[in-house]
Amino acid sequence: MLGWLPENVSTYGADIDWLFSVIQWITGVVFLGVIVAMIMFLVKYRRQEGRRALYTHGNTLLEITWTIVPAIILIVLFMLSQATWWSIKGRQPSSDFQGREFRVEVTAKQFNWEVTYPGPDGQFGTPDDLMLENELHVPVNTVVLVTLRSKDVIHSFFLPNLRLKQDAVPGRDIPVWFEATKPGKYELPCAELCGFGHSGMLGYLTVYSQDDYLKWAKERWPS
Repeated sequence: MLGWLPENVSTYGADIDWLFSVIQWITGVVFLGVIVAMIMFLVKYRRQEGRRALYTHGNTLLEITWTIVPAIILIVLFMLSQATWWSIKGRQPSSDFQGREFRVEVTAKQFNWEVTYPGPDGQFGTPDDLMLENELHVPVNTVVLVTLRSKDVIHSFFLPNLRLKQDAVPGRDIPVWFEATKPGKYELPCAELCGFGHSGMLGYLTVYSQDDYLKWAKERWPS
C-alpha cells in the first residue's frame, strides 16, 4: 500500500500498513490545513500603516471544536486499531499456536543478538541447543514464537519487513511472534539507542522454504 516502506512479508503487515496509511492521510491533511491557515493569517494580518492592532480573547466555539474533533479522531483510530492490536498482542502463544509453532530465544546485549534454538529435542537448556550471533533462521509460512530478553540495557527487536518492533527489557521475558510469507534475507537492527555501538547492532533474519530450512537444520544437527 505504501511503496516507500520496506516490502511487507508478514501475515499481519498489511493491517499495520493500512492503519499507518490512514494516520498518515489524517496528519497530512491537518498539516496542510495548518500551513495554509498560517500563510493566510500572515498575509491578512501583516503590519500595515494606519491599522491598529486589536486585542481578542479568543473564540469559545472554535476552541471547543478543535478540542472535540481531534478527540473524535483519536477515538475512531483507537476503535479501528483494536482488532489488529489484539490479533498481534492479545494472542496466547501457549494455546493459540500450540502444535504448529517454531520457538527461539533472542537475547539482546551490547551490541548483538544471541539467537538460541532448542535443537531436535525441542527443549531449551539442553546440550543440543544451538546459539548463533546475529542470525535468525526460520522456515516460511510458520508461526515463529520469540522469547525476548536483554542482558544489560533496553534494546528494541525490529524487523521492518515484518512490521514487528518490541523492546527487550532487562529482567523480563517478553513473547512476540511473526509469520513470514516470503523466503529471503531481511535486516534485524536494534531500534533503541543502547550505547556507543548501537549503530553496529545489526543482525539478519533468513527465511527459507520448508525444504531449504530442513537442509539448513540438518547441517547444524546431523543425526
